[in-house]
Amino acid sequence: MKKISLLGSTGSIGTQTLDILEQHPDKFSLVAMSIGKNMELALEQIKKFSPKLVSVATKEIAEEMKLLVPPSTKIVYGEDGLLEAATYHEATILVNAVIGSVGLGPTLAAIREGKTIAIANKETLVTAGHIVTEMAKKYNVPLLPVDSEHSAIFQSLEGQDKSAIEKLILTASGGSFRDKTREELTRVTVKEALNHPNWSMGAKITIDSATMMNKGLEVIEAHWLFKVPYEKIEVLLHKESIIHSMVEYIDRSVIAQLGTPDMRVPIQYALSYPSRLELPQTDRLNLSDIGALHFGKPDFERYRCLQFAYEAGRIGGTLPTVLNAANEVAVAEFLAGKVSFLGIEDLIEQALERHDVIHSPNLEEIITVDKETRTFVLSAVTN
Repeated sequence: MKKISLLGSTGSIGTQTLDILEQHPDKFSLVAMSIGKNMELALEQIKKFSPKLVSVATKEIAEEMKLLVPPSTKIVYGEDGLLEAATYHEATILVNAVIGSVGLGPTLAAIREGKTIAIANKETLVTAGHIVTEMAKKYNVPLLPVDSEHSAIFQSLEGQDKSAIEKLILTASGGSFRDKTREELTRVTVKEALNHPNWSMGAKITIDSATMMNKGLEVIEAHWLFKVPYEKIEVLLHKESIIHSMVEYIDRSVIAQLGTPDMRVPIQYALSYPSRLELPQTDRLNLSDIGALHFGKPDFERYRCLQFAYEAGRIGGTLPTVLNAANEVAVAEFLAGKVSFLGIEDLIEQALERHDVIHSPNLEEIITVDKETRTFVLSAVTN
């Protein structure tokens, strides 16, 4: 029985993780979880899975929740509560499914406690990849990818000689606006941006997919997870999202992982690794019905956020921290109707250009840069 602490239980990855736990009650149990502000859904989850500890966003929500849950469920809140959920003593696996750099502290705390990390929070590795990977190595803690692309690479590397890697190939759907020109993008709406053609995801990730920042963050994440230089990480447009990613080896063999677009597949593999479990509610892949798969090379002028990510990753230091923080704020402002779609990349570019890079930053420096970047972007929107 693997005991799970789940951060972000009411989000897209969180709810799909709980689908898997419900399908395999003999394999997994939920002992701790965190939510944001979705009390209604959280109460349903608590009733069904009976976690022993639940972390919520604020003291006010915590006080209300205490009146609605069984006495056996401990309610905590805020940053301290999130850390308590991440490090809950009974948990053996932390599933980090929160959105944004808020996931960094809990991940580091769980690593120190020796928890296996199933990481869906890519911002953790983007913001402080060198610190996270070094700490995971120090404490001998596995970092198991939950993103479909990194799970595909992880599976394609199983049993292989890592020194024989020629390149990693991350596939990308192209997002909501993959068929639009730059000129057409000046007029797109939030509603249009949230209409992803293949995947059902949260708002922030769906917008990141439309700008291709999501793929840029995944490039940086892949660099840290698999210790591969950026010149050996390629992005390939693949609108069907059937091939989730590939690894090319020095003998020109290419190994890929395929499947229908369903996040429960990589989530379950991270939880069950190194075993595989049945997943009957997921559609079986039928290539004869699909008929054809399409591929293309991304245009960095069309997808400027992808270019920003490659540049930030290669330069390193605190620049990926700036990239991530600026993007989080810019996307939130777009969703709030305060900036245009193309305004997202303009704000990110401004933040990157003004930053003096700190090489090999410590955690305190990363946190400071993150806060300063957010303040700058918000002021740029206001002005």
